[in-house]
Amino acid sequence: MKNVVGLMGIVLALTFPPAPAAAQQSGGKDFPNRPIKIVVPFPAGGPTDILSRIIGQRLSEDWGQPVVIENRPGANTGIGAQAVAKAAPDGYTLLAAMDTTLVMNPASGASMSYDPFKDFAPITLLAKNVSLLMVRADGPRTVKELIARGKAAKSGLNYGAGITVTRLIGYQFAKLAGFNVVLIPYKGSAEVVQGLLGGNVDFIVDGVASSLPLIKSGKFRALAKSNDRPIPALPELETLSKVADLPQLGDMGSWIGLVAPAGTPPAVVAKIQAQVARIYADPAVADKLQKIGISAVNSTPEEFDRFYRGEIVHWTKVFKDSPIKF
Repeated sequence: MKNVVGLMGIVLALTFPPAPAAAQQSGGKDFPNRPIKIVVPFPAGGPTDILSRIIGQRLSEDWGQPVVIENRPGANTGIGAQAVAKAAPDGYTLLAAMDTTLVMNPASGASMSYDPFKDFAPITLLAKNVSLLMVRADGPRTVKELIARGKAAKSGLNYGAGITVTRLIGYQFAKLAGFNVVLIPYKGSAEVVQGLLGGNVDFIVDGVASSLPLIKSGKFRALAKSNDRPIPALPELETLSKVADLPQLGDMGSWIGLVAPAGTPPAVVAKIQAQVARIYADPAVADKLQKIGISAVNSTPEEFDRFYRGEIVHWTKVFKDSPIKF
């Protein structure tokens, strides 16, 4: 990748643009007094969509204002991101941003219609997810069996994934295990799941939330997880690096955060962040999310800012050293 060092320097040096004077003066005292929209840059049904709807429902109940979830998939989350970047900076249009949106796209050198470091005001982390390596119920029973099948197939295996992290996990797994794969890219978890159900791919790497019902019903078999985060519904599942005997894989996973357009008043950002923290403090919400495989995490805006700016440095190096391009 060209100019990696320069990119890192620019990223680490960036600061948020100040909020417009009129917005700052309002101080967010009247917020919210009308409907709020959360843009999800994926089709309905995936982990980001599910989490956004749970949070949106609680925000609506607590604030007495409708919270609308708008699914705007496409362009590797770029369509939804661009829409929010251009929205009024008043807190009424938010983005459920993935690692793909804020980190993977710039790290991979993808063409973007938005600037992840100038166009958004971070609010909070929402979740750090575990991805699963899965096959159909009639597929291999273990990772070692999947590897053997891959090595025996002359043209390799097809795998499905919807976001950059899961595509990267699938590719690196196959490469280190010594068999060929062809990526079948999907826009989101709902399509990934359907791809496996329909037999269009041999295995998938995807989040827990969309696939757990199919695992429980016996249609899917989870062979491994991408990192060591606990999954209460699948307590015996081991990490991919361990069961494949590939320590080079390490632990990998995706995450979700909440951002607003740049220039949103700090008081409004703080109000949204504090409300999300209160929602997460409810044991019933935490339990509900945990049961569907979503590990809830929250942070201050400043912590989220430092987190994803650090992530860009790490992943820029990964993509520089890897032949994978998306």
